[in-house]
Amino acid sequence: MSNLSAKRPFKILTLALVVGASGQLVSSALAQEVQIASPNNRIKALLTPSATGGLTYRVTVGGKSAIEPSSLGITVDGQNLGQQAVIGKPTTGNFKETYAVVGVHTTAVNSYHEAIFPLKSGDGKMPWQLEVRVFDDGVALRYRVPAQGQHKIGGETTTWKLPTGSVVWYQTNINEYENAFQEQQVERMATDAVIGTPLTAKLPHGLGYAFVTEANLVKYSNLSLQAHGDQTFGAYFGSDKDGWSSDGEIVSPWRVTMLAPDLNGLVNSDLLRNLCPPPAPELANATWIKPGRGNWHWLVTGHPRLEAQNQWVDWTQKLGFEYYLIDDGWRDWKSGDKGQWENIKDVVNYATPHGVKIWAWVNSHEVFSPTDRAAYFQKAKDVGLVGLKIDFPERPNSTWVQWYDDTLRDAAKYQLMIDFHGAVKPTGRERTWPNELTREAILGRESGKLPASHDTALPFTRYVQGHADFTPTDFRAGRLNGSSWTHELAQAIVYTSPFLCYGGSPENYLQNPGVDILKALPSTWDETIVLPGSEVGRTAAFARRKGREWFIGVVNGGEDRPFHINLDFLTKGPFEADTMTDLADNNAGWKRAQKTVTGKDSLTFNVRGNGGFVARLMPLGR
Repeated sequence: MSNLSAKRPFKILTLALVVGASGQLVSSALAQEVQIASPNNRIKALLTPSATGGLTYRVTVGGKSAIEPSSLGITVDGQNLGQQAVIGKPTTGNFKETYAVVGVHTTAVNSYHEAIFPLKSGDGKMPWQLEVRVFDDGVALRYRVPAQGQHKIGGETTTWKLPTGSVVWYQTNINEYENAFQEQQVERMATDAVIGTPLTAKLPHGLGYAFVTEANLVKYSNLSLQAHGDQTFGAYFGSDKDGWSSDGEIVSPWRVTMLAPDLNGLVNSDLLRNLCPPPAPELANATWIKPGRGNWHWLVTGHPRLEAQNQWVDWTQKLGFEYYLIDDGWRDWKSGDKGQWENIKDVVNYATPHGVKIWAWVNSHEVFSPTDRAAYFQKAKDVGLVGLKIDFPERPNSTWVQWYDDTLRDAAKYQLMIDFHGAVKPTGRERTWPNELTREAILGRESGKLPASHDTALPFTRYVQGHADFTPTDFRAGRLNGSSWTHELAQAIVYTSPFLCYGGSPENYLQNPGVDILKALPSTWDETIVLPGSEVGRTAAFARRKGREWFIGVVNGGEDRPFHINLDFLTKGPFEADTMTDLADNNAGWKRAQKTVTGKDSLTFNVRGNGGFVARLMPLGR
């Protein structure tokens, strides 16, 4: 149950605005600030009407600048509403709730202070609102224009200016998000460079980390960023460069600056989901939405062979996985008088008594229109499919952005879970539509061995944005290409996906000496801790708990290094530690050892470049 506090006014610490003759609050020529503080008073958003009528904001953490003065504005019918803006008296309040989540932990806390500013812009004094929410882990702003009929949105003048000395991590694919993450000093960003959100930044002066992105993307065009120079990034809409049409009230997605003192706070933030509506009760309590692990044949066989499907089901059962995903090619299945639907129903019928449920691939263009979507979803339901992997959507313009939401709504009617591939980034809407178990929007294991700097940046960049279908863990010799077994197995711990779809060979998994650990790994976690020694782009070390068991996964970057883990997160009682460390001269193996440990102990080991470490900690005396 959610614990929802009553809305009540909270104190705005500074409201330095001048009252006009009409009694309305108007901007002062001295550009004084309105300040909204977070519940713990650590983070503050400061709104400034400038002397020239522009609108800017800045963000501080503990009194130090995290986002320096940056512009605000949305362009509607050719008018930038951030210019010549007259600010009225804000409506203020606070809010707090808790709700269940799946992924890195089980419960989210949504707590913020809010100010809603009425504004009028331009000679015509067009009315609109700026909504500001300040959380203990970030600031979110959005534009609301109470329009009627059809209007054209020309873009935004929203910017983020980072402090000098910030280091940023980003990737440059703004359609499918399938490029490697790279690192750069913010001062050295090429002017006019276009990057996809999210942008992760390590701030100077011990301020921790900033994470720039959007939340609750619906009925709008997808946000990317363009470097403007001077440490500034501006809103960029590459899929709708000439603007887009909007019917009725205009409500932008939230413009988000997540702020965390450390990587553990960044990874455990629920800010993006907090900015999205809760699901309908029938979805929140839906028993047909079930996270789980799955096999996927594509990297082993390519197109699926009909005659091999029972074998894949058998392998899935032996691994104890809940799901088997059949990818592109099944639509060409023919056997006698049977076509694709009859044949896949036979696979479902074989899988059901084996305790395995079937997902299947579909091209997005087959389910683009509402009519086609309803017909396809009905067929999928009739043959017993539980989920669909929907691939190859078009670039994320306003039309295709809305398609994601419409598809999830329709899929819920047919009790189908969804995995989007070739997709735009998630923006927290998995809270609204929990039948979306994962999506790609990542350069994953499907592309082969990836740069270690990318592997070790992902948990602090793309995965903060939401779950990702990385398809981890391939032990086959021809697929390692410098990666170690520990690096591969640790991916399934460090990278989260409620539909955890493995990309390697199940036959190879069953022959691996670590198959017992692979079988034991869950797809969701009760608790997550980012361990000391983690660095973006260098090392990602995680401890995750399911029930009373803990798993440790370390994905290392390109350099050999010693590593030390204190086990002070363990609860009372001894644990059996089953550990796997890199071999000095062989990636296709590990040194495995067992010992008894408590929370007073530690683990010390060496990790190779492109290597890793895995441990399973089981409480004794269960």
